[in-house]
Amino acid sequence: MASLNKKHTLVLGASTNPLRYANICIRELVHHQVPVSAIGLRSGSVAGVEIQTGQPVLSEVHTITLYLGAPRQAQYFDYIIDLRPERIIFNPGTWNPDLEKLARQHGIVTVSDCTLMMLSGEYY
Repeated sequence: MASLNKKHTLVLGASTNPLRYANICIRELVHHQVPVSAIGLRSGSVAGVEIQTGQPVLSEVHTITLYLGAPRQAQYFDYIIDLRPERIIFNPGTWNPDLEKLARQHGIVTVSDCTLMMLSGEYY
């Protein structure tokens, strides 16, 4: 499996529930050897990745993949911009025109796609 190690990814909306797509995404990113950070409402661990709460200090985040619906994203707008990611992936059900506009104003690429499909299709 090729390492995508230059794409440190933050899973925003992480969950310890193995049936949630955010959980599956963390496991797949680990499987594909992508460095992962995770933020959720509750702390825990998935595939060796600690789920943090709040807005922890992170460095060199390449991609933020969203698993939070639009109404819950607003509290993270400044945090997301301050992380200076190269891209934000809006997974199904997370697209937010306000965040997309803000991101583009700061030179952040936005993608409406499914991280799991991107990984399995090898276009992550």
